[in-house]
Amino acid sequence: MADAKIEFKNIVCDGVKEFCKEKNIEITGEIESLFDKIVVQNAPNPEMGDLGSPMFIFSKAFKMPPVQIASGVVELIKNCSLGEVLAVGPYVNIKLDKSGSALPILHAIEEQQDDYGSFMSDGTKPLAGRRVMVEFSSPNTNKPLHLGHLRNDALGESVSRILKKAGAEVFKVDLINNRGVHICKSMLAYKWFHEKNGDTPESLGIKGDHFVGQCYVEFDRYLKGEKDKPETAHPEAAQMAEDMLVEWEKGNPEVRALWEKMNKWTLDGVKETYDRTNVSFDKLYMESETYLKGKDEILKGLEKGIFFKADDGSVRIDVTDVVGKGKDEDAHEKVLLRKDGTSVYITQDIGTAISRHDDWDFNQLVYVVASEQNYHFKILFHILKKLGFDWTENLYHLSYGLVNLPSGRMKSREGTIVDADDLLDSLHADALCAIKERGRDEQVGDADYVAEKVALGALHYYLLQATPIKDMLFNPEESLSFNGNTGPYLQYMGARINSILAKASESGIKIDRSEEAVSLLSGEDEWALIKQLGDFPSVVKRAAENLDPSCVAVYLYDTAKLFSKFYQNCSILNAENQMLAGARLYLANCTLTVIKNAMNLVLVPYLEKM
Repeated sequence: MADAKIEFKNIVCDGVKEFCKEKNIEITGEIESLFDKIVVQNAPNPEMGDLGSPMFIFSKAFKMPPVQIASGVVELIKNCSLGEVLAVGPYVNIKLDKSGSALPILHAIEEQQDDYGSFMSDGTKPLAGRRVMVEFSSPNTNKPLHLGHLRNDALGESVSRILKKAGAEVFKVDLINNRGVHICKSMLAYKWFHEKNGDTPESLGIKGDHFVGQCYVEFDRYLKGEKDKPETAHPEAAQMAEDMLVEWEKGNPEVRALWEKMNKWTLDGVKETYDRTNVSFDKLYMESETYLKGKDEILKGLEKGIFFKADDGSVRIDVTDVVGKGKDEDAHEKVLLRKDGTSVYITQDIGTAISRHDDWDFNQLVYVVASEQNYHFKILFHILKKLGFDWTENLYHLSYGLVNLPSGRMKSREGTIVDADDLLDSLHADALCAIKERGRDEQVGDADYVAEKVALGALHYYLLQATPIKDMLFNPEESLSFNGNTGPYLQYMGARINSILAKASESGIKIDRSEEAVSLLSGEDEWALIKQLGDFPSVVKRAAENLDPSCVAVYLYDTAKLFSKFYQNCSILNAENQMLAGARLYLANCTLTVIKNAMNLVLVPYLEKM
């Protein structure tokens, strides 16, 4: 459909110019600029045509209602080779010639296969030549990944795949938050409660990230004491963690040795979760390595007068330009170095951004971080701009909403975290149970393998179907449904089409891709599906430009529904003749290609059998 949309836009543009001549309307610079704003949309229902172009944009300049403009333009372009042109209110619409439009769509899918969706009608990729760095995940080495990370990881990986599909060169990076007071808290708890016993993840039989996360929870309980027993609290523990951070920055050998050991435990565990969820990175950045560069930049800025030293000895920046004027004077200043000289989060973020641009000269750096950090990134971009880095304008915060279970919000300090591994294990177990209840465990082959892929499909699709900025509740039971707008339903549709292709082959039906055969695909359900398949490149382009995987998720579900309706009303095995059967089989095969390509973009594994 991308070819038809571009060609129809050109035809409409020429028609409007002819309309201007007929009405003696001078094409000034203002009017000329409107031609670039002409859009072509899918018509809301087949009776109105297939495509439509609204004439509202010309109404003010032409000093006439858009209905009159549309009617006049249609009179001038009604002999269009693409199909029948008609005026529908303020729209110039067209009913495309089906046989002439279907063949190039299906041939493009068959020829491009895995690459279908990447190319526009002129053979180019919309983001060709762009270099986009995507930062996502950013785990802390004091706890395992949780449900919030799973949404972050899904968004980052999906956006990266979509950008790459659209032609961009993509570089995926992960910032490991492996230093700071929070890390020292888990280290202290290990020293107090585990070191003398020689406890290790191996000796306790648990993943390393889970063990370190347990230590973090133990510290918080030690600090606050038992519930309703204030005498059991140890408020001095907070200062002990601060002191340990100072020792770490001084390079204390004992502190550094424990830090390296516990960091490795966590990172080994996190890597297992990445591998399980098919998330990968081109480079890992360690906060412990980039914070020094950040400190250097802060000190340089202090010398230049960009920053200032407060009365307590801390280094700060005035951020009134960002937050505006208000009663809270402290809100107008951002601490960049504590009074004891240690770094804060934004210190290392400054160093990391500079290091990344030095390492890989990007056109855009996308930070996939929750909306809770909107203020942080406004300040970060403000500081980098003040420091004189002109590439700051290429930084973008992809802000996304929080995700929780219906039971409430997660708090890692209190041990109420929704652990990523536990959630995946639960989804896997429920999927396996559903497979066995349906008596499909033998038919699918390796039921355990299929259950894992169903679990991943359920999780990722549920997390990606909503626009990123929305807060959401993850409902495990809903996500695993094999009916409706879910990952398992889409996997089922993919497996179903695969089964249809196999049965047709067994029945001796062969794909017929000839022009004569494809011209038979003129029914309403066949044509609706073909148009949908033709829209995939435009959907990829829109998703890439907006950094929004939900565009692909919506498209994927709509495609599955259209195929289901097509297959219900347009028999392949019992078609009227062999040629029509072959053409419909060709359409089913192309549909499977597009569904598989779209599923890959939203991290839903394709399964041949379910």
